[in-house]
Amino acid sequence: MSEDFGLLEPADQPGDEWEQLDVSDTEADRIALRQDREFDEFRKRIKDTEQFKLQESVFDDATLAAVYKLVQDGYVDAFGGPVSTGKEASVFEALGGQAGERPEPGSEAAGGGPEGVTPEREVAVKVYRINSSNFRQMRDYLEGDPRFDGIASDKKAVVLAWTRKEFANLERARKAGVRVPEPIAVQRNVLVMELVGHAEERARRLSEVDVENPETAYEVVREYMRRLYGAGLIHGDLSEYNMIIHEGELVIIDMGQAVTVHHPNAGEFLKRDCENVATFFTRQGIDVDPDDLRAYVTEPEPEPGGEPGADGESSAGADEVPEADERE
Repeated sequence: MSEDFGLLEPADQPGDEWEQLDVSDTEADRIALRQDREFDEFRKRIKDTEQFKLQESVFDDATLAAVYKLVQDGYVDAFGGPVSTGKEASVFEALGGQAGERPEPGSEAAGGGPEGVTPEREVAVKVYRINSSNFRQMRDYLEGDPRFDGIASDKKAVVLAWTRKEFANLERARKAGVRVPEPIAVQRNVLVMELVGHAEERARRLSEVDVENPETAYEVVREYMRRLYGAGLIHGDLSEYNMIIHEGELVIIDMGQAVTVHHPNAGEFLKRDCENVATFFTRQGIDVDPDDLRAYVTEPEPEPGGEPGADGESSAGADEVPEADERE
């Protein structure tokens, strides 16, 4: 790929790691309890739809109520088939609606259309399973996060908190200038976000491509890690399996487990991220030391007028992204 893409511009206020996130019952829970006629018809229609028959375990009544609320609010117009299916969550493609919080024309989630034109856009709808999610592993990441202080210990509360946490992490990462899927809406255990790529032509993970310019790729990754850290976040599971390349852009995904720098295990998670990234790029022929990477990520940015990089850009070509060829 020959295109050159710049890094996102960070916002002035990327977020506060001490903010409290509301994980109480939502309107979707009340709809599920009320069982109104329109919702009942919606539930039958969804469960009769061919692409959902194999996903029946995902769509309990409360989850269907969350989807119903997202449709009512204009975030989703129509569902497509599943993009990916995992033990903890399934991701579906969908047609985005005309909600008031629809992303700005020209943004990734709006389809990248010209100013003044809002094209129909495909979105990803990520549905976390309440009953089969890894409850214990989720708690390891939630416990100690000041945003979820005092969260209940039952499985439903943890999964709902996890979904809300992923939405909040995506929002903060984008404000910090990190290329992640653009978050659009969240309702209970259902997250609507930008679909990077298409269901028929999905974006490839870094592990699935031959990186032609590994030095440039590494500069982009370490700059994004630094920006995340500067915004008070650590990915917590960063590797070549949680980074994708699409149309010349490197995108970091799976932000649900990202923790704040004040998490009691933040140092351990950052060390593991640095080791994973160093191991991958060492295999690509670059001499990457995980300790050097950690020092770069945690080093405060120079004051304006200081060394190169004070404007938030990497001093070693992070305004370019790696070219990649798909492996056969």
